[in-house]
Amino acid sequence: MSECGGRGGGGGNNSEDAEDEGGGPKGSGSLSPAGAAASLEGRIRRGLRGASLMARQRPELLCGAVALGCALLFALKFTCSRAKDVIIPAKPPVSFFSSRSPVLDLFQGQLDYADHVRQDSEVVVLFFYAPWCGQSIAARAEIEQAASRLSDQVLFVAINCWWNQGKCRKQKHFFYFPVIHLYHRSFGPIEYKGPMSAVYIEKFVRRAMKPLLYIPSQSALLDFLSSYEPGVLGYFEFSGSPQPPGYLTFFTSALHSLKKDYLGTVRFGVITDKHLARLVSLVHSGSVYLHRHFNTSLVFPREVMNFTAENIYKWASENQETLFRWLQPHGGKSLLLNNELKKGPALFLFIPFDPLAERHPLLDEITEVALEYNNCHGDQVVERLLQHLRRVEAPVLQSLAPELPASLPDTQLMAASPCCNTVVLPQGPALSRTHNVCELCVNQTVGGTRPSSVSVPQCSFFEMAAALDSFYLKEQTFYHVVSGSIECSNFLTSYSPFSYYTACCRTISRGMASFTGSEQNVLTAPAIEFSSLEKSCEATAPSSIPHIEENRYRFPQVGLTSTAFTGLSCRTNKTLNIYLLDSNLFWLYAERLGAPSSAPVKEFATIVDVKEESHYILDPKQALMKFTLGTVGGLPSSA
Repeated sequence: MSECGGRGGGGGNNSEDAEDEGGGPKGSGSLSPAGAAASLEGRIRRGLRGASLMARQRPELLCGAVALGCALLFALKFTCSRAKDVIIPAKPPVSFFSSRSPVLDLFQGQLDYADHVRQDSEVVVLFFYAPWCGQSIAARAEIEQAASRLSDQVLFVAINCWWNQGKCRKQKHFFYFPVIHLYHRSFGPIEYKGPMSAVYIEKFVRRAMKPLLYIPSQSALLDFLSSYEPGVLGYFEFSGSPQPPGYLTFFTSALHSLKKDYLGTVRFGVITDKHLARLVSLVHSGSVYLHRHFNTSLVFPREVMNFTAENIYKWASENQETLFRWLQPHGGKSLLLNNELKKGPALFLFIPFDPLAERHPLLDEITEVALEYNNCHGDQVVERLLQHLRRVEAPVLQSLAPELPASLPDTQLMAASPCCNTVVLPQGPALSRTHNVCELCVNQTVGGTRPSSVSVPQCSFFEMAAALDSFYLKEQTFYHVVSGSIECSNFLTSYSPFSYYTACCRTISRGMASFTGSEQNVLTAPAIEFSSLEKSCEATAPSSIPHIEENRYRFPQVGLTSTAFTGLSCRTNKTLNIYLLDSNLFWLYAERLGAPSSAPVKEFATIVDVKEESHYILDPKQALMKFTLGTVGGLPSSA
């Protein structure tokens, strides 16, 4: 028998077939690679020869085969096309707002129609949304509420920017929803990035509607300048022209400022009375003034910079002064608070804020505290603004822009005599033969730059109670063996570097006193030692304070009528940066910083010092006001 696979598949015994199949003499036992290729070629040749012969003999079979192949290809293509139809097409969009809503809802993404109606309105608010977006759904009611209050002045248009067949989806490429754009005539868009709250949205729209605040009187001027926000004033004479030169540029600069900063940190005002303008050193129509509380105020340098809207805003933002900042965390992962804490000790104030209110008494008190805290040189303009904030009657202003003196005397510090009290530490272990007797003194340093400064009454019970409380927390520091030396330690009683207490202790033997179980014997035995302890306590220099700061409530100083901390920011290297947060929106942050979750009034103040690893909070039982702000800030007390 021959070997399997030695021949090709076809039968035949002529010599031609043998050569075609084997590629060699007939009867070869195996094939080389060349022979295998030749064998395959022979098969194909015979197959084609057979098909040609069959087509000549029976052509109807060839036509049937071709028709069957075409049918198979058509069936395969139809099956594949049906597989693509498994994806269900999107349903047509429906209205996102109700038919009774004051918001015009373009739920099919008609961006061209939105551009058309925008040309006929002075102020237009465009609300871009995605129907499936939870934030868009939550903001819908807030937009409707704001639109209902402003519908007679502002056109609110909502646009579905998610439907794939709408022009909005094809032309806009937003990375988040919802998005609010505001247009003021031909200026825009101004994007709003604040809280999706009706009152904040309405405040933003009203600010864009009226970017310039008219200043008609001296009282209005004082209101404008005493605000915590930087103020830019433009003087324009309207008597000779309905639109003075430069007025439109100044108006556009106010809108440009709102575009760069949706919070409107820099405010813009207009003065038309020449006598009022002279109070802020404005003489010529078209001049612009930037008010600064502590540095010299500035007038826009027309000779150096072109008078354009962008340049006015750039000049104002680069030279502005900020008393404190509003923070608005967006709720997601952010480095906002972390970046601010890196700048130094931070005072966070959580207050319930109504952006639409005409008056903010608590905000005025905070502004007053910030002005006094930073008024290092007792500037007369700042003092006048403080009087206005306190609603104190004052004479008519001569000028609000005096030159600062070339040199001012350095602030002097007057050290008050300490108030001391004897402290006996609780007994240690039963086998211990030593006892610590300490002299505890409360030291205060009061600023005295003015003759009217009067020191605060010393030996306050609350201060001594706070010092004793802290002292007993650290009493283990003074447990030592019998030693004749006096050891002193200094501790802060609050955040203030000007108020601390000193504990000077000497370890004595229990044999020096006749202990009979009465604590009075312990107190009377080492009477000779107290005089030297007190002298050491008083002699301790406040400059070398190895203090240990701690977290605890500070007792209120009852009986004091006022606090004076004018210029304290210049007398310590622990200057506080002040930040405000709306407790109606961000109370969760206050709770994480120590505020009670069930507080009847959402007011809270805390100091966070990352460098010193310190955290101070104001007692939640105390009302947030000027006096208590001075205590939580650790500011020294004075008359």
